[in-house]
Amino acid sequence: MREEFEKMVASGRLQREHVEPLVQLADCGFCMHRSWGFGRIRSMDPIFGRFNIDFPNKPGHAMDLAFAATSLKPINKTHILALKASDVESLRQMAGKDHLELIKLVLNSFGGHATVDQIQQVLVPDVIREDWKKWWDTARSELKKNGHFQVPLKKSEPIIYQVREVALQDRLLAEFRAAKGLKARVAVAFEVLKNASDLTDKKGAGTEIIAALNSELASYQRTQPAVALEATFARDDIREMAGLEPTPGEVTAAGVFGGEVKLGALLEALPAAKHRRALEAYKASTPEHWMDMLRNSLNTASAKLCRELAGILVHEGHIEQLKETLARLISQHTASSELLLWLAKDRNDSYADILGPEVFRAMLTAMERDQFNEKRSNRLRDFILDDQELLVELIGSADLEVIKDLTRALQYSPSFDDMDKRSLLARIVKHYPAIQSLISGEQSKQEATWVVSWESLERRKEEYREMVEKTIPANSKEIAIARSYGDLRENHEYKAAKEMQKILMRRKAELEAQLVRARGTDFANPRTDVVSIGTIVTAIDLEANKSEQFTILGAWDSDPERGIISYLSPVAQSLLNHKVGDEVEFEVHEVRHHHRIETIEAFKPAPPQNP
Repeated sequence: MREEFEKMVASGRLQREHVEPLVQLADCGFCMHRSWGFGRIRSMDPIFGRFNIDFPNKPGHAMDLAFAATSLKPINKTHILALKASDVESLRQMAGKDHLELIKLVLNSFGGHATVDQIQQVLVPDVIREDWKKWWDTARSELKKNGHFQVPLKKSEPIIYQVREVALQDRLLAEFRAAKGLKARVAVAFEVLKNASDLTDKKGAGTEIIAALNSELASYQRTQPAVALEATFARDDIREMAGLEPTPGEVTAAGVFGGEVKLGALLEALPAAKHRRALEAYKASTPEHWMDMLRNSLNTASAKLCRELAGILVHEGHIEQLKETLARLISQHTASSELLLWLAKDRNDSYADILGPEVFRAMLTAMERDQFNEKRSNRLRDFILDDQELLVELIGSADLEVIKDLTRALQYSPSFDDMDKRSLLARIVKHYPAIQSLISGEQSKQEATWVVSWESLERRKEEYREMVEKTIPANSKEIAIARSYGDLRENHEYKAAKEMQKILMRRKAELEAQLVRARGTDFANPRTDVVSIGTIVTAIDLEANKSEQFTILGAWDSDPERGIISYLSPVAQSLLNHKVGDEVEFEVHEVRHHHRIETIEAFKPAPPQNP
């Protein structure tokens, strides 16, 4: 190729300075363009003086040689990008058999160092076609044990390949010594613990690390108690790993909690993985007051921390005190959005007697309070929208009037935009169709009303009150008790109670739909010129030549043995609005009947009996 380029220089078609870059490009066969990315040089056309190059989005692109010499960077055939283009299958085999060799190849391609994101970008999906995270976790573990690789603690920092091998313990101790500040040293200390099985001198490493941590702990105990607490955890674990004895007078976890430390703020400053351990340490340091402090911290904690606070209270047998605190905060509408978010996420039958309509009302209040205080988090709102069952579950045990009030509160709430409100309201209507009229403001007359006697209406209302106030709460307690028996898969009492819950909720919904349409009456002064509701009709069966009497009353007043039928029944529907002498037909049990109306008189209800 050099001769061809020299001829072009002699003929004036190329500049002398272009020759060497073009020779390198031709020898490598691969290149990189600033805008078009990686390219493969397919051929050189000496007649027209150009390369033919395949770029990802410009296959077969013709590029003038002079322009190529100044705009393209040659890529060696051993570069990871070149190997992907020429022999990707070999790279895939390497990925399966030799993680470190593949990573070494990537690092050398980028000057000996690359971040995790850069490695992932170049290998996925062409080389690593399946689970990258699983592959990388395995590879990272191997990297840490290999003395040729420096693996940083932060993902954003590059992994470095070094020709001279450094022992794992020496490398970790060098990182520990170089770390600036107690927090950085604690991070390296935990890395040492992860690799404890591969250390050559655990006692020596432990002695150095413990001494360094203890030298800084006292000052951090006052200024950054969360960092100090985490350092005591790391130090104690290192000591156990190395088999060393405690140092007299050293700062302990109990000592960190001993000052005027705000428990919630300290815990929030810790990594979530350390919350449970910190709570156990706090419990040990304040055996008389820990429970009250944990309960008091619930309303200022994040949802994740609330889970830990509640978890330790339940584990120590204080679930009733926990529920008492939750119930008070909810009833007073002072519960924070994060506390309510935890309760919604972790809701289960242990909190069945708390998870009711007041929780949703408290959620609306909390979200509105956050808006007023310009709190930017929308986590509770987003969870309510994403969880399709939450709203229905919370209002499931409420009576119809409460559900109506909650629906109105939702309609006027500034916490949701119109589209989100419609979505939530649709969920309510799906399970409680009786609410549709409240939302739409319109119903057909036929759908809106059922005529019923006052007595039957009172009976239905009493059934509904009994269900909402006694039967459903009792069922919720049965579920909670049954759940405490353990393994739900084999817990027959739990399954039976949950099945009964479905039946009760279905009947509750039916009663609500009926009651919202019911209109009571005493059937006074009905029309008697035609058959109407509240009349007694005498009619002749023309086939059997037999007289029959029908008392037409409300939707829930049917009593066939006394001749009382609902005005909604097929027989009553065929008689209504007909006059004396009219002949009517109706079907009962698939048998056609032909009757003539003889008399129509008003129904007179029996006077109430004195007690």
